[in-house]
Amino acid sequence: MPYEPPTHTVERSLRATTGAKVIAGVDEVGRGAWAGPVTVCAAITGLRRPPAGLTDSKLLTVKRRTELAAELREWVTGYALGHASAEEIDDLGMTAALRLAAVRALEGLPVRPDAVILDGKHDYLGAPWRVRTVVKGDQSCVAVAAASVIAKVHRDKTMAELGIDHADFGFAANAGYPSPVHKAALEERGPTPYHRLSWAYLDALPRWRHLKKVRVRVDGAASEVEGQLGFDF
Repeated sequence: MPYEPPTHTVERSLRATTGAKVIAGVDEVGRGAWAGPVTVCAAITGLRRPPAGLTDSKLLTVKRRTELAAELREWVTGYALGHASAEEIDDLGMTAALRLAAVRALEGLPVRPDAVILDGKHDYLGAPWRVRTVVKGDQSCVAVAAASVIAKVHRDKTMAELGIDHADFGFAANAGYPSPVHKAALEERGPTPYHRLSWAYLDALPRWRHLKKVRVRVDGAASEVEGQLGFDF
């Protein structure tokens, strides 16, 4: 299906209105998975013409996405990846884990950005970063699209490697997301060390639901169960 290529419109707007010179695009992958880390990429691209075919990673075939990621890693001015583990997601909750991963990525860049373009409508990053949120930024903004492709390819590779010792779970194909193979392995074997134990999928596993973690709010006023971003079987 034809799609409009991403542009530097948001980057140019930030330069004009805020004086920002170094702008990073930020995107995440793995938010809705049952297993594995949430991964964030921060990419600085400048205003150069991007490689042909750049768009949201989800719109690309695996082959093209992998090829494009290799091109982008050479083309971008700089990029860095940050991760929050399944254990950190369980302990902190997804919003705080996303921020942790994003800060790790931004602090890994060769230069600190003056502004950040964050994919989506929610600013999970906050101060002291100067943030512009853009819905579907991974389709419309060059820097965010580049970040989305690099993050997706990196995390998929990571999940395939984690799956070597857990072949029944199909991580190489499902990257830790819900799938029939993943569900069947969970029912038979229970969660691996890479699974998020606060996620709602455990409610549907009678043999393993005792493993579910409940996170207590910092103020101790109440408990809240993470995993509402998980999917029912």
